Amino acid sequence: MDGMTRSEVAERAAVNPETLRYYEERGLIPDPPRSASGYRLYDENYVRRLRFIGRAKELGFTLEQIKSLLELRAGPEATCQDVKARAEEKVADVEEKIADLRRIRRALASLVETCAGGTGPTSECPILDAMEDEKAFGSVFS
Repeated sequence: MDGMTRSEVAERAAVNPETLRYYEERGLIPDPPRSASGYRLYDENYVRRLRFIGRAKELGFTLEQIKSLLELRAGPEATCQDVKARAEEKVADVEEKIADLRRIRRALASLVETCAGGTGPTSECPILDAMEDEKAFGSVFS
């Protein structure tokens, strides 16, 4: 039986061999067939699947979401609309994260403006004080 070893397929897919093992354990890739001597043998389909996983991760999908996408790909009843719905959910998640990051940036900028940045003791630091005081901290986010 011809095939690639774990390290060969990992190199071709630009992942760590341990990542490949982890994906097998998580059910993202199927267990490969084994040689007569018990070695795992991977084919080009594993390389493609690993690259798919990597690209989906770059788009912000979690491993569970990627597993769901892979199941849609293999499911005979699944449609493009099913995939589009998952992508639309991810867009909404990203928009929410962007809004949260903007809120955090405004709060941090506000805290930075309150601090003169002098050489005084940290017991007089308005940034640390605001993080300790619930009322002051809440006012930064309003």
